[in-house]
Amino acid sequence: MKKLPLLLRYLRGHSSQVTLYFITNLLAIVFSLFTFTMLAPAVTVLFGAADKPNLTAASGLMDKLKYFLNSTILNHDKMTSLLYIIIIVITATILKNLFLYISVYILNPLRNMILRKLRNDLFTKVLSLPIGFFTEERKGDLVSKMTNDINEVELSIMSILEVFIREPLTILLTITAMIIISPQLTLFLIAILPFAGLIIGRLGKSMKRPSNLAQEQLAHMMGVMDETLAGMRVVKAFNAERNQHLKFTGINNKLFRFKNKIAARRELASPLSETLGIIIVCVILWYGGKLIFSNHTSLTGPTFVAYIGLFSQLITPFKNLSNAFYNVQKGTAALERIEGLLKTENTVVEIPNATPIKEFKNSIQLKNVHFSYGERKILDGIDLEIKKGKTIALVGSSGSGKSTLVDLIPRFHDVASGQILIDGVNVRELKLDDLRRLMGVVSQDPILFNDTIYNNITLGTGGATQQRVEEAARIAHAHDFIMQKESGYETEVGDRGTRLSGGERQRITIARAVLKNPPILILDEATSSLDTESERLVQDAINGLMQNRTCIVIAHRLSTVKHADEIIVLSHGKIVERGTHASLLSHDGMYKKLVELQQVK
Repeated sequence: MKKLPLLLRYLRGHSSQVTLYFITNLLAIVFSLFTFTMLAPAVTVLFGAADKPNLTAASGLMDKLKYFLNSTILNHDKMTSLLYIIIIVITATILKNLFLYISVYILNPLRNMILRKLRNDLFTKVLSLPIGFFTEERKGDLVSKMTNDINEVELSIMSILEVFIREPLTILLTITAMIIISPQLTLFLIAILPFAGLIIGRLGKSMKRPSNLAQEQLAHMMGVMDETLAGMRVVKAFNAERNQHLKFTGINNKLFRFKNKIAARRELASPLSETLGIIIVCVILWYGGKLIFSNHTSLTGPTFVAYIGLFSQLITPFKNLSNAFYNVQKGTAALERIEGLLKTENTVVEIPNATPIKEFKNSIQLKNVHFSYGERKILDGIDLEIKKGKTIALVGSSGSGKSTLVDLIPRFHDVASGQILIDGVNVRELKLDDLRRLMGVVSQDPILFNDTIYNNITLGTGGATQQRVEEAARIAHAHDFIMQKESGYETEVGDRGTRLSGGERQRITIARAVLKNPPILILDEATSSLDTESERLVQDAINGLMQNRTCIVIAHRLSTVKHADEIIVLSHGKIVERGTHASLLSHDGMYKKLVELQQVK
């Protein structure tokens, strides 16, 4: 229940709809109770003697109804009175259901609005988080929070918006009517109801832990499914089908057990609440009969019938409330996971009144830069200056910190200490959009989205003319193969670009960078995963892209960086060598050993 404000805050600005929903429910309940209050006067008049009507003695609603029916019988007959009762009951029922429909008609858009805003907030939050967050979190867990947990909230918790307004209102008005009929019997009833509530409450709380574990297992299952589907080639190549199947089956079996435990306790809610209701009815019958037989109450047989009828109206609201309480406990686990994601701290934030930057003029400077992942130090005191128009190559063994270093420049991460300056301004003080607009990134793994080639090239540029897109594709050596496709630039690339070859995918990402036309270009081993022919085509495209730009190139294939203006050799997060290809070869250092290993001349 403590998590409900997370949902209810989305109702701000919709007070008029909530008020109207409350009023329509109130009217529906009043008309529902009206039909039952007619039981006592109807029984008295139709099955007893019709007293001479006395309007002055008719003080309450039921007395007035009795007066009306007595007058009708004395002036007409009992069948006419019965016809009037039928008309009144039908009219009240129609009005009750009309207002119930109106209340639901008002509520459903509110429920869907809350879920829509919650999904939007989750996706917006995920987009705002730094790259480092996604290296720590399982993708399957994130997807599960944004799909399964939202569905759980919809099925389990959102129903309380309806139940927790209508049912308490029904209970309050019904008990008020019962107090009017018999205060003594109603006080007795109120005294025994908490015992039923205690039993239901203890059962509901016991559902929270297995619900949380079930959601976690579901997230793990989605992670295994995603990893298996993405790595199906490797799974089959290493005969790992059984290994993945055993992993999936283990998680699926745990989920099966948790779901059974949850279902067993949830399904107990309805019969338990109904049984408790019948027990309470029997207790009321016993106590009410005792009061009537002992003449210690003004309660009569007809009014007792009306009282039991009103109490029967309490059973359904209490039953709905108990079911809703179980659902809340079940859904709270999902809501906690969602709230945990929404409250995740974003370590890369734009400061208030950040400085705009529209162009790159002079240089990028890294001053005594340190960076760590947890306790593991990645960069240790990096000092580097990259002049405008120069090409800087970063080389070194895997894990030396090359990719981390280039990720710090567009603020995918923030430095632990030290400074990164662009034209003398700390990147932390710049507008994030402006900073990243200055840079284009071509990574080792070409990232394409399940869309058309045209939309993949224009990604993030706000759209572009067909002519500009084709010019970018020509520079990237992509236009010819695109035009050979049946649908040309409207060709769907498939999930992650699987309908294209590796070289084709990479050239499309290069065309994307060309269209963006950034002054600073970051190339992260852009040709390392390609075959010889594709590498030549992609390297030609990269050479065209690099013209008149400041370039930072990460490369394992040293043949691609021989002509760089400066080569930076990294080892264990430190710069161990720097210079041109020729100058570094003249020293018997790490770079020369790497060159000899690759037989680069």
